[in-house]
Amino acid sequence: MQKEKPSFLSTTPPLVTVTRGDDPYENAFKALSALKLPPLAGKRILLKPNAGRLVPACSGITTHPSVVAAAIDFFRQLSPSEILLGESPILGVRALDALEKAGMLEIARSRGVQLVDLDEDPAFELPVPRGKLLHSLRVCGPIREVDYLVSIPVMKTHMHTVVSLSIKNMKGVLWRREKARLHQLEYPALPPGQGKALDVAIADMAEVLRPDLALIDGTIGLEGLGPSEGEPKKANLVVASLDCLAADAVAAFLMGFEPASIPHLRMAAERGLGTIDLDRMKIIPPEYRLFQQSFAPPPKKISIQYPDVIVHDCNSCSACLSTTLLFLRRYLPEVPKSLFQDGKLILGIGKDIKDPPPGIILIGNCTAAHKEAGIYIPGCPPIASSILLRLKEKADQK
Repeated sequence: MQKEKPSFLSTTPPLVTVTRGDDPYENAFKALSALKLPPLAGKRILLKPNAGRLVPACSGITTHPSVVAAAIDFFRQLSPSEILLGESPILGVRALDALEKAGMLEIARSRGVQLVDLDEDPAFELPVPRGKLLHSLRVCGPIREVDYLVSIPVMKTHMHTVVSLSIKNMKGVLWRREKARLHQLEYPALPPGQGKALDVAIADMAEVLRPDLALIDGTIGLEGLGPSEGEPKKANLVVASLDCLAADAVAAFLMGFEPASIPHLRMAAERGLGTIDLDRMKIIPPEYRLFQQSFAPPPKKISIQYPDVIVHDCNSCSACLSTTLLFLRRYLPEVPKSLFQDGKLILGIGKDIKDPPPGIILIGNCTAAHKEAGIYIPGCPPIASSILLRLKEKADQK
């Protein structure tokens, strides 16, 4: 894990490998095999996939299990003392449940690899000496005990950060509510299109919490309203590099985005953490540009289109917004009609709600200051099914 390295000192162009084909295992193994890794014999290696939600494998939301299997088999050749597979999911979801749902329990068992709930051990404080917004981070305890950290994200879009790749995936090693804190920070207004406070926070995080290797899974990515409500996008790609910023830049390009248009990537490059200029990298194969596909970008303005629902969304994070969308998609017909006001279900999300109407349904911890105004459903975020259960309980009490 790269800690407290304020500048990118290497003068050698970073090597990024791109593989394309129908077999995700073969793609991942081939991409890793083209890299020159440091000696890892006797080292503890942590593989950090994207499995932070209770969703099935091959949905485009979580890392493809075959890519994880390839990573395990590849690193085992290097004689490490131990390979771990760990995650710290969104609040309300157990890590081991999420990993099992994503198809990784079977992969781990068949290869004798331990699944790790990164939240089980106490957190440690990691200083961010050059942070513009963050001065320290609470990081999951097991991160301090590993020698080599591999980020294995899904190639997907994100409603707040445009893309979510290997650097953004490191939010998944922040301890419990620390993930949500990054969404709640304030920062002086940036020029239009130049980013948000969350982008600054991710760039701060990258100062001290960059993975040692990025293995980006584009087998089945996600486009549109990511990170969890978009549409699956079969791209059959894998990108790998020892330079996570370069890997993210190449992956963003392959998704159809100009790397410099991704605020947190541009900010990281401006701080000297690496380059996002593809011409300053060694990318193999040379014809990698032919692999580019157009991922539908996240919508500039996110609206929830249900004729019987009014949503007061005041600066919500992606977690609560995704949960609200999922709740409406799955459970709206089951919401008791007694909770509707003049035929409308009124919901509130986000940390900046002001003067909510009486009877509003407030979703998420950020709305707690107004919980006396209506029905308050805690969580960061709450699980969609728990929202329905709470509403049914309230209806029965009327």
